[in-house]
Formats: sequence, structure tokens, C-alpha cells
Amino acid sequence: MFKIVRAFCHVLSSYASPFVIASAIVAFFLPIAFGWVHGNVSSVILGIIMLSMGLTLSVEDFRILFRRPLDILLGAAAQYTIMPLVAFTLTKVFGLDPYLAVGIILVGCCPGGVSSNIMSFLAKGDVAYSVGMTTVSTLLAPIMTPLLVLWLADTSINVNAIGMFLNILYVTILPVTIGFLLNYFLGKRPIFKEIQADMPAVSVIGLMLIVGGVVVTVRPQLLTNGIGLIFLVLAVVFCHNALGYILGYSVGRLFKFSTAKKRTIAIEVGVQNAGMATVLAAGFFANPENVAAHPEAVLCVVPCALSCAYHSISGTVLANYFGWRDKKSSV
Repeated sequence: MFKIVRAFCHVLSSYASPFVIASAIVAFFLPIAFGWVHGNVSSVILGIIMLSMGLTLSVEDFRILFRRPLDILLGAAAQYTIMPLVAFTLTKVFGLDPYLAVGIILVGCCPGGVSSNIMSFLAKGDVAYSVGMTTVSTLLAPIMTPLLVLWLADTSINVNAIGMFLNILYVTILPVTIGFLLNYFLGKRPIFKEIQADMPAVSVIGLMLIVGGVVVTVRPQLLTNGIGLIFLVLAVVFCHNALGYILGYSVGRLFKFSTAKKRTIAIEVGVQNAGMATVLAAGFFANPENVAAHPEAVLCVVPCALSCAYHSISGTVLANYFGWRDKKSSV
């Protein structure tokens, strides 16, 4: 039985993107399956995902932060300037509805995605640098995310920056800290190492649930606005993500990083924690009270949900491309 569970976890972590996409399709055609994933339930699920990240952090990871502070601070600065500003620019270029704009801005203002470390590994990047960047951007998120959203969002939309700050503390920083402490005190035990090995699969299941819950929430709007809304948002998500990769890699070239580090900063900048953006969008902009007054507010979760799936797909494709290039050059 244990071998079956381990094999299932391996399949989940290896093929995250198809499972996330499948959850979105199931949620659209069978909304009852994910109708329970909303509000505090989504926050708890995100907390579990962040706990799984914390379980992988060690004292050595924090030593790396102090050994390479300038590189990691440069990466965090790129993360919190490139993606928010690109998101804001795209909202103007595409002339997005204010609530659609808030959605993509939220994605841009969130920290690096927890899956970016796996993608950096697949891309033969600098995994230690990836972990350092993800850790720092996540630790900065309670301050940077609310402030940037407050600055960049349409002034007609009320942004509860203090509430967002507290929410990020509860559902990201606290679980990450608990995970780190568990790893510190229990990390050498064999059973704990087995639990750690299954954590990527737990993250994938959590992401599937969050995306499914969001699709159920936005389903009426998708049915009303049709395929045009999906294609519009997909175009914005594609541009946002692609420009993140290109500009992140360019920062690495500008500062003469090694090939491995250039790949890592490209992935770290381009792949966002869209799961966090989805939970924040649902909790602070598409909450029942706001939707009752402004029905269009539900649109803000659409870019976040599509980014959840798309970033996983594109990051894996980019990592595989880098691997293919290495194989080709070695022949």
C-alpha cells in the first residue's frame, strides 16, 4: 500500500500541470466537486502548501542567504519590480476591466512560486540560489505585496492593504516558519524524510483544489462572457509570464551571472505564487460582500486561476528546453 501511495505522489509531482488543468476542467463541468473550496478553506489549503515549502528549508538554506546576500537581494528586487510593473503595463495595453486588472496585478505582486525550485533543478540551474530567492521573496511578501497592489491598482477599487498584510502573515509566513522548525528538530528522522519526499505531491493537490474552487466561483462569469474572456486573459497571462522570463534572464546577463544562475533568475522572476494571488483575490476582492455590490468583482480571480495552471506548464517547458539545449551542445 505504501509503495502505491509513493508511486502516486511521484506521478503527481512529475506531472503537476496536467493535474491542475484537469481539476479546472472537472470544476467547470462538475462544480459540486469543488464547490466547498472557498473562503477560509482556500486559506487553509494555501497554508498547507506553504507548510510543505517550509519543511524543505534547512539552516544551510539560510546560511546561503548570508553568503550571497547581494545576488539574492538583486533577485528579489527584480522579482518585485519587473513583474508588478509588467502587469500594470499590460492592463493598460489590453485595456482591461479594473477587476481583471487587479487580478493580473496581484499575480505580479506575489512572491516566487514554490514550484520554481523544482523547475530550476530540471533546468540545471542554481538550486541553492533558487531556494534563497523564493525564501526572501516569500518573507518580504507581507509588506511588498499589499503595498504594490495598493500603489498599482485602480483607485476606484478599495484595497485592504492591512488585511492583506495580516492574511499573508497567517497563511504564508507562519506555516513556512512551522515547517522550517519541524525540519530543524525532526529532519534527521527517517520517517520525516519520507514525509518530505511526498510534500511536492501535497502542494500539487492543494493547487488543484484552489484552482478548482476558483473555477467554480468564476463559472457564471465564464458562461456569460464566453470564450472571448478566456482568450483575452490567456493572452495577458502569456505576455506577463514570457516577459518575466525574458527580463529575468536579461538581468542575469546584465550582472554577468553564470548560465545556471541566469536560468534560475529567469524562472524565479517568471513563475509567481499564483496560488497566493488566487486566495487573496477571492478573499479581498471577490468576497461575497464585494460581489453583491459589484458583480464584476468576481473577474479578478480569473487571471490568478489561469496563471496557476499556465505558470506550471510554461516553467516546466522552459526547464525542459534548457535541458534539451545542454544535451544538444554536449553532442
